[in-house]
Amino acid sequence: MTTQEMARSFLRRAAAILREAERLLGDEAWNLVVRRCQEAVEFALKGALREAGVEVPKVHEVSGALRRNTRRLPAHLAAEIDLLVSASRRLREERELAFYGDEETETEAEALISREDAEDALRTARRVVELCTAGRRGVKRPS
Repeated sequence: MTTQEMARSFLRRAAAILREAERLLGDEAWNLVVRRCQEAVEFALKGALREAGVEVPKVHEVSGALRRNTRRLPAHLAAEIDLLVSASRRLREERELAFYGDEETETEAEALISREDAEDALRTARRVVELCTAGRRGVKRPS
């Protein structure tokens, strides 16, 4: 698989995961919406980095790689670097809470994540996936 094929695969997965998050919103599974949005953003950003010829780090949060390689990104992504970095960092911070809850206080994830949190995560993920898939063939864009 070439770097470009891998990039397209990451971007297709990001769009599919985002569609899952949208379905989960309808199920009122707020914590799972946030979790899937983080995954969609991670795959979208890793796809964009791969497309730019950057070896992607094997971590969930890629803001450092984005900042170091801004000049290699397409102009429309470079112009939104602050949004992309912020989305990566913020959703990464919410990732474990959204899935495991707070083990210290023994609070389940469902009690920690609100509808507003889920809707905000979904807006952010939609924007990131939209930016990263703009103009790509073979990637079903988010609706």
